[in-house]
Amino acid sequence: MLKKIVLSNKILIIDDEEKLRNLLSRIIEMEGFEVFQAKDCTSGLKILDKNDIDVVISDVKLPDGSGVDLVKSIKEKNPIPEIILLTAYGNIPDSVTAIKNGAFDYLTKGDDNNKIIPLIYKALEKVALAKKVANLEKKLHKNFSFDTIAGNSKTIFEIKNLAKKVAKTDTTVLLTGETGTGKELFAQAIHHESLRSKQNFVAINCSAFSKDLLENELFGHKAGSFTGANKDQKGLFEEAHKGTLFLDEIGEMPLELQAKILRALETGEFLKIGDTKSTKIDVRIITATNRNLIQEIQNGNFREDLFYRISAFQIHIPPLRERREDIPELIKTFVAQFAYNQGKKVENISENFIKILQNHSWNGNIRELKNIVERSLILMEGTELSKETLPLEILTKSNFLESNNPIFNLSEIEKKHILKILEHTQNNKTKTAELLGIGTATLYRKLSEYGIS
Repeated sequence: MLKKIVLSNKILIIDDEEKLRNLLSRIIEMEGFEVFQAKDCTSGLKILDKNDIDVVISDVKLPDGSGVDLVKSIKEKNPIPEIILLTAYGNIPDSVTAIKNGAFDYLTKGDDNNKIIPLIYKALEKVALAKKVANLEKKLHKNFSFDTIAGNSKTIFEIKNLAKKVAKTDTTVLLTGETGTGKELFAQAIHHESLRSKQNFVAINCSAFSKDLLENELFGHKAGSFTGANKDQKGLFEEAHKGTLFLDEIGEMPLELQAKILRALETGEFLKIGDTKSTKIDVRIITATNRNLIQEIQNGNFREDLFYRISAFQIHIPPLRERREDIPELIKTFVAQFAYNQGKKVENISENFIKILQNHSWNGNIRELKNIVERSLILMEGTELSKETLPLEILTKSNFLESNNPIFNLSEIEKKHILKILEHTQNNKTKTAELLGIGTATLYRKLSEYGIS
């Protein structure tokens, strides 16, 4: 959850005229604000360093500098506080420079007593918005940082270190590994630890589109270039300008399109569909595949020159079965996530629950584990995750059913399991099939077999 945005309601007045400072302080304090005073730039900056000031009110002419220059100094250190400048003489050039430097507004002394309070409240609205944005950015960074990648194994530790090192560069990265190992999570972390982190991270699965649709998604088109192209459309390369473009499952990309990708990487420009003028882009590329691209090159399915272009830095993410020591921490991570979403409280995770999952084959890797934990929480009646809360296919593979009450046959357990998932999804068949890891047609067949409407 996002933290509630709280304003400090602290105001700093910087002016070498003591009487004016005291007068403004009394006026502002009557509104319930806490007021700090400084007689020059130096003492004002010291107060700002030690206190969470929301609004600064500063004279333009100060003993040790200009208020106009002070605005720039404050904003360079902390962009959130808003600055209102006061001067004895209205000066248009100074006011223009002040606003360019980041001042909120500019008042002539004598007009300030009646205008200052409404102006402070307007400035505080902007401060509140700036704090909200900063909080969102902090939360976003936390969600996609390397710290969110669970695991304490030596393997995952070494992979994180490699990824952190390459993150600060603009080098192309190729992530390899089986489906469901967390390649996109690593791609997101690399982007959010990079110098491009404030720009877009754009991802696309290359296996999800035909050649023509994928080309259109990546490069966009000009109006009139084909039937239905009623207006210009940006492609993902443009959307990722100055940021990062993640090409997942690049091994599935058609050969004809690989040539256009290679040209975009080598020249930093491309042609939209139907365009005659190149579009320039500045994009970092991260790619991922579950295929052996060297073998694909030998089979004539992947361009060798493109491979060397995208694989300047390779990171292999091993399957979950090769790092089983990470499973307990992954379970805890997913439990925390899904328990909150489902409004459930988990007080204990039994040793048998963890042991059975550690011994599972995990052909679907982390993605499969995540699904199993979510379903286990749905099946949980009390506050403990135990082996009894595990889905049917896990129990059968672990031989748990053979050592328990024989009166419950497999079909009866499967029926109860499906009913529980249906209840959780509020009878949403598509979501139920997704959670069960089966096709919708298979679900309807089973519903019919068990007489479930």
